[in-house]
Amino acid sequence: MPFRPSALVRTKKPSSSVWLARQARDPYVRLRSSPNASVASPSYRSRSAFKLLEMDEKWHFLDHRDVQVVLDLGSAPGGWSQVVAQKLGWDNARAPRMSERRTPYPEAGTNWSAKPEDFNPLDISDLEASGGNSGGLGRGTIIAVDRLHMPPIAGVQFIQADFLEADTEVLLRGLIAHQAGPAGKADVILCDMAANATGNAFHDIEDSLAICDSVFEFTKRHIRSAESVGRAMGGALLIKHFVHPLLYLFRQKHLEPNFNDVRYIKPNASRTESKEGYFLCRGWKGL
Repeated sequence: MPFRPSALVRTKKPSSSVWLARQARDPYVRLRSSPNASVASPSYRSRSAFKLLEMDEKWHFLDHRDVQVVLDLGSAPGGWSQVVAQKLGWDNARAPRMSERRTPYPEAGTNWSAKPEDFNPLDISDLEASGGNSGGLGRGTIIAVDRLHMPPIAGVQFIQADFLEADTEVLLRGLIAHQAGPAGKADVILCDMAANATGNAFHDIEDSLAICDSVFEFTKRHIRSAESVGRAMGGALLIKHFVHPLLYLFRQKHLEPNFNDVRYIKPNASRTESKEGYFLCRGWKGL
């Protein structure tokens, strides 16, 4: 009897076919993967890069010259970090080769674990010895943090760790201090993190709320106040969440009392069927 392949082998699963069809129709997917991407629209690592571009083009939280320190929490695969590097003038820089990394402190574009053996982030002489973001190609310090690996991006210093761990925060403070001094803090904190979907809507909302709570607690320790910046909208947090009454209560309880301006944004680049949205919070009042 001749062999006849089963239907399972010959056909794709319906869910796969739906996903492939959606990807083929998505203009942002096509733009991201275009081999002819222009300098103004480079090939980004993730579709979400267009969401950040769209939001900043309208609200300009990255465009001010006083924005010198930007943190990207949950950064992998790096689409948002690419956008920030472009905004701060690092898009034409290159990541340093391994032979050029002469000191325990990273040049822009270096990846770090949270526990380097010979790095003391509180020793300012160590920081100055490395030259930091020298070269004059871009401005400021961009720090990306994720538990997952992220390939180097010119102008971005990456820490592969949990941003909530104490060792990670010590390293972050050292990196920020190199740019802004020992008491320095971040001008902008970005978070595009989302927990893996479980299929249980309530659990997914709980996970989203837990991420927002953690990021807010982190933000309180690491963001500059509007007063210290000298702008009413200085000190900005952009955080993703899943739309739900519990997240609205989070906004009312934690965000609105502590920022001069808080708004909900659903960028056009976000898929219509997605429950995601963003809180853009500007003008940290300080505690």
